[in-house]
Amino acid sequence: MAKKKALTKVEKKILVTGGTGFLGTHIVRQLLAAGEKNLRVMASSVPQWMTDAGVEAAAGSVTNKEDVAAAVRNGSVIFHLAGKVSRDNNDAAAMNKVHVEGTRLLCEAAKEAGVQTMVLASSSGTIAVGEDEEVFDETYPQPVELISRWAYYASKYYQERTALAEFDGDGRKLVILNPTLLLGPDDERLSSTKVVLDFLGRKIPYCPGGGLSIVDTRDVATAFIHSVEKGEHHGKYLLGAANMTFEEFFGRLERLSGVRAPGLRMPKRMATAGSNLIESVFTNWGRVSPVASKEVDQAEHFWYFDSTKAREALGFEPRDPQETLNDTIKYLRGTFLGEDVFAP
Repeated sequence: MAKKKALTKVEKKILVTGGTGFLGTHIVRQLLAAGEKNLRVMASSVPQWMTDAGVEAAAGSVTNKEDVAAAVRNGSVIFHLAGKVSRDNNDAAAMNKVHVEGTRLLCEAAKEAGVQTMVLASSSGTIAVGEDEEVFDETYPQPVELISRWAYYASKYYQERTALAEFDGDGRKLVILNPTLLLGPDDERLSSTKVVLDFLGRKIPYCPGGGLSIVDTRDVATAFIHSVEKGEHHGKYLLGAANMTFEEFFGRLERLSGVRAPGLRMPKRMATAGSNLIESVFTNWGRVSPVASKEVDQAEHFWYFDSTKAREALGFEPRDPQETLNDTIKYLRGTFLGEDVFAP
């Protein structure tokens, strides 16, 4: 009598796209620390420490259909973090390709593979930005007209819309998390902490008149993990620790680092008009401008919001921003500047 062939159990995988970036690295570390054994990271290159820890590497890009199909195979949960960060509107096409087209391909492949849950990393800038110090929350309509001026935030807005349309039905769950400026240690690519590095290097010429929100990437990583179980389908959650003017932000950095904050102030119209003029002159000369007009424009706005929804639903508990800023400074000095560079 023929023996029955034993069935091999297929372990479901947690996929992290962009898992080698600033936020992705912390999500992977926290999942490993919690004992997760079935992790897969999709990136152009996966570091040795991840594979040594048992993480499966899925080399490739979310813009490649075959790469995406292989990455989602046997998947249960996807943390979709892959993206391109740029304040240059000339990068609009590249950002749309990754954020919009890549997300569409991922959603289609995930549905085909039977993936049930996706957590999308978006930005607070698709909801919370205004001309004055108004504090926003998830109930506010998205400021489409304003963010359409900035290619990065426009691409993230359309990424959200793509995911909402594509990853739905048959019991699937899509959760969208909207963190603000991520700070903290281990930003190897300076994708988010460059503003602090520029401050330490005295490369910021003036103090903008707007305000920002900051949050620790380690706390955001924890919120992402909690959202798999606690997040609502099609729910959006703003993640931030503190709102402050740029004057307050630079003042904190000055006290912690000993580096003097920029003292120059100027009216908003003068700042934006001057940056446009300087950028235009350098562009005509075929040279890179020392001032990015879109960054100046953004810094003259306010990016304030309330994270009560995330606190109550996801158990989001951001640490004291002083700890975040101190750890950011320590990491940047130790990694990029040397401990004593620009010290008082």
